[in-house]
Amino acid sequence: MKHLLSILLMLLTMNAASMNATPTEGKTSVAGFFPLNGSGRIVYNFNQGWRFHLGDAKGAEATTFNDSKWEVVCAPHTVRLEPSEASGGRNYQGVAWYRKRFRMPKDMLGKDATLYFEAIMGKQEIYVNGKLATSHLGGYMPIIINLTQCGVKAGDECIIAVKADNSDDKNYPPGKKQAALDFCYHGGMYRDVWLIGKSPIAITDANEQNSVAGGGAFLHFDNISEKKADVFVNVEVGNKSTATASPTVIVRIKDKGGKVVATMKQKISVAPKSATTATPHTTLRTPHLWSPESPYLYDVEISVVNGGKTVDGGILHMGIRNAEFCGKDGFWLNGKPYHQLIGGNRHQDFAYVGNAVPNSQQWRDAKRLKDAGMTIIRAAHYPQDPAFMDACDELGLFIIVPTPGWQYWNKDPKFGELVHENTRQIIRRDRNHTSVLMWEPILNETRYPEDFALKALDITHEEFPYPGRPVAAADMNSAGVKDNYDVLYGWTDDIGKEGTPENKCIFTREFGEMVDDWYAHNCLNRAARSWGEKPMLTAALSLSDTYGEMFHGQRQFIGGCQWHPFDHQRGYHPDPYYGGIYDAFRQKKYAFEMFRSQDRTQEPMVFVANEMTQFSDEDVVVFSNCDSVRLTQFEGDKVLTLPVVHDAGDKPCAPVVFKGFWNFWKAREYSYKQRNWQRVSLLAEGIKDGKVVCSEKKMPSRRSTKIRLYADEMGRKLTADGSDFIVVVAEITDDNGNVKRLAKDNIMFSIEGEGRIIGDETIFANPRAVEWGSAPILVQATDKPGSITIHARSAFSGVYAPAEATLTIESVAAEIPKCFTDEPSAKTVRTASASAAASQQMTDEERQRTLEEVNRQQMDFGIQ
Repeated sequence: MKHLLSILLMLLTMNAASMNATPTEGKTSVAGFFPLNGSGRIVYNFNQGWRFHLGDAKGAEATTFNDSKWEVVCAPHTVRLEPSEASGGRNYQGVAWYRKRFRMPKDMLGKDATLYFEAIMGKQEIYVNGKLATSHLGGYMPIIINLTQCGVKAGDECIIAVKADNSDDKNYPPGKKQAALDFCYHGGMYRDVWLIGKSPIAITDANEQNSVAGGGAFLHFDNISEKKADVFVNVEVGNKSTATASPTVIVRIKDKGGKVVATMKQKISVAPKSATTATPHTTLRTPHLWSPESPYLYDVEISVVNGGKTVDGGILHMGIRNAEFCGKDGFWLNGKPYHQLIGGNRHQDFAYVGNAVPNSQQWRDAKRLKDAGMTIIRAAHYPQDPAFMDACDELGLFIIVPTPGWQYWNKDPKFGELVHENTRQIIRRDRNHTSVLMWEPILNETRYPEDFALKALDITHEEFPYPGRPVAAADMNSAGVKDNYDVLYGWTDDIGKEGTPENKCIFTREFGEMVDDWYAHNCLNRAARSWGEKPMLTAALSLSDTYGEMFHGQRQFIGGCQWHPFDHQRGYHPDPYYGGIYDAFRQKKYAFEMFRSQDRTQEPMVFVANEMTQFSDEDVVVFSNCDSVRLTQFEGDKVLTLPVVHDAGDKPCAPVVFKGFWNFWKAREYSYKQRNWQRVSLLAEGIKDGKVVCSEKKMPSRRSTKIRLYADEMGRKLTADGSDFIVVVAEITDDNGNVKRLAKDNIMFSIEGEGRIIGDETIFANPRAVEWGSAPILVQATDKPGSITIHARSAFSGVYAPAEATLTIESVAAEIPKCFTDEPSAKTVRTASASAAASQQMTDEERQRTLEEVNRQQMDFGIQ
C-alpha cells in the first residue's frame, strides 16, 4: 500500500510539473526545433573557439597549417568591427578564414553528426580535416555539413576550416555590387553554428532533403474558427541504418501552461537509406487563436520512438490563425476584418558588428518594433535570423519574408535558378512560423521577365500546398504581378485607378521617405540622433504625415511598412541611413514616440518632444494616444488642455501642438532673478475618459555633474555563451538626474568580471563621444556566468568633470552546452587590421555611372 501511494504521489507530481512546465518562449531554436529533453537528439553550441584571419591564407585548409598566431573569436562574428559611421563601402570586402579544432564529444557515439551553419556571408568553402566538404553560394541560408559522412567519429580530434568571401559577385543573388547597394554585405560567420547529433532513425531536415513541400516537420491547418481547428503535423523520418525500421511518431500539443491538449500517434515503416512521412492530425476544440494582440503559442512536441525507445524529437511553436486577403473587402484575421497593418522594414545591421547580432538582440529588435506599435515587419531584403523569426511568433509580429535581391537582374539563366532555389529553401526553413504572412519571391525593385515572376509564384504554391498558406507579394507594375500575385505592392492612390484589380489587396512596402533626390539623400525624415531636437522633431512630424497616409479609408488598402526603423550602413552613400526611429545602437529618437502614440489600444502614453534647452522651439509638441493632453507651464503659470485629434481617414492620433509654451527668457527670470529654478518645468498629462491616466514632467538640465549607466536589457538577461552582448549606455546628467542633451564629453569605459567591451579607440568605440546626452558601448559576455562591472568616467578628468559611475550586471548560464577548445582571453574585442582590407576604389567615371544607375532604379520603384 505504501508503495502504491508513492507511485500515485509521483504521478501527481509529474502531472503538476507538466501543468507548470516552463514555456519555450524566449528559448533558442536550433535548425527549426526547440530542443526537447530526453528526445535522443544532441545539440551543442559550436560558436566558440574559432581561430580567425582577415585576408587570404594559402593552405589554411590543411590540418598541418599553423594558425597559432590567429586570434580566437566567437560566432556570430563579423570579419572586421567598423565605426558606427562606416557607410559608403568602407566595410571590409574580401576573403577571411576561420579554423576550429575540437574533439567530437563522446555522447555522439552512434549518432549522425552534422554541423549546421545558420549563414555565412558571401560564398564559402568548408573543409573537414583538410578535405573540401562543400562549396556554397549565398549569404543568408543554412549550410549543413555531415561530419559522420566525412569520417568523423565520437572521440576523434577534428579541424574545420572555413573560407568566407564577401566580395562582390554577380553570379548569385543579390548580385549587385555593394558600391551600388542600399545595404552592406558585412562579412563573416555572422549567425550561429550548431553541432547536432541525431540517431540513424530521426526527423530529417527539410533543406537537406531537398524535396518539394517535404522533409522535416510541416505544420498546417484547415477549418480554423473560434470553435475548432484541424491541425496537421507532417513529420518525415529518415532511416540511415541498413535494416527496415518501424518507428512511431508521437505528437503532443501543449498549451501555455504545459497541459497536453491533444496527442497523436502514427506508426510508419521506413526502408533502409530512405525516408517516410507520417501525417498525424487532430481537431482542437475552442482553440486559442493567434493575433498580434494575443500571440498565443502552443508547444508541439514531436517524438520518434523506435523499439520502445525515444530516438529523436523536438518542439515547434504553433500559432493557429486564419488570414484572408479579400480584395476590396480588405484583410481579415480569424474571421473578422482587421485594422491597418502598420510596421517597418528591417535590416539586420547593428553598430560596430554589422550583421553579427546575437539571438538576444534579435529578440530585442522584435520587441523594440512591437513596442513602437508595429504589427508587421518586412524583412529587407533577405531572410532574417531564425531567432528573429522566433521572436516575431512569440511577440505577435507578422512578417514578410523575401528572397535575397535588390535592383539587379542577371540574364544568365543560372542566376534566376539560384533565386528560385533560395525561395524554396526560405519556405522550407520558415514555413512553420505563424508570423509569416507573405512571401516575397522576387527581386526587390528589379525589372525581371514575366516568366521569372510566374515561376516564383508557382514555387510558393508548390512548397506550401495547403490551405491558409502565406500569400505572395510583389510590385504591382512588375511583369507578371498584377494579374497573378495575391498582394500587390502599391500606394493609396492606386485604389480605383484604371487597371488596379478590385480583387487584390494593396500594401505599401516602403513608406516615409522624402528625399530631395537619390544622389544627395537630403531628407526630411532622416535625422541622426546626434543632430538633436529640431531635426528629430522634423523627422517625427514628417513620418506622422506619411503614417497618416496609410489610413486611406478604403479596405482594399491594407497598410504599409516604414522605411526603416533602425539606422544602418549602406554601400552606395557615405552617410548611414538616418531615418530610423532608433539609432544603430537602438537608442530611441522622437519618431519612436510618434509611432508609439498612434495605437490607442495600448497603454496610455504622453511624450513631450521638447528638451527645454536655450535653443528649443517655443511651440511644444506632445505625442499622446489619449483623448486630450493638459500642459502646465512652470507649475501653473499657464495651463492649457488640447484634444488629441483622432481622424480615421488620416492620423489615428495627431501630434498636439501647444503654441508658445516654452519661453527661455521667462525660465531665465525664475532661474537668474528669483533663484527659483525648481519651478522651471513642463508637465504633460494624458487624459482619457475625463481622468488623468499618464504624465511626463520635463525640466531643463543644469550643469553636467554626473554619469549615469544603464543596461538596455528589455527583460532579457545577458547569456554567458561567449557571443551574447548588450548595449550599456552612459548618460550625462545634472544633480537631479536630468539628461544634459547638449553635453560634449568623451567617456572612457573599463570592465571587470565575465565580460568584455566590443571595440576600442580605432573605431571610436572606447572612449566614446557623448551625443545628445549619451554614449553607448557594447558589452559581450564570456562563456562563464557571473558579475560584470562596467566603469565609466570622463576621458579627461578634472575638478568639475562629471562624476564617474559604476554598474554591475549579471550574466546567466547558457542552456545549450558548448563544444570548443580555444577561448579568447582579451577583455576588449578589437578590430582586425585595416591593412588587410581589399581595395574598393572606383574612378570618378565609374562612381558617377553607378550612382546614375541607382537613381534610375529608385525613380522607377522608389518612394513616392
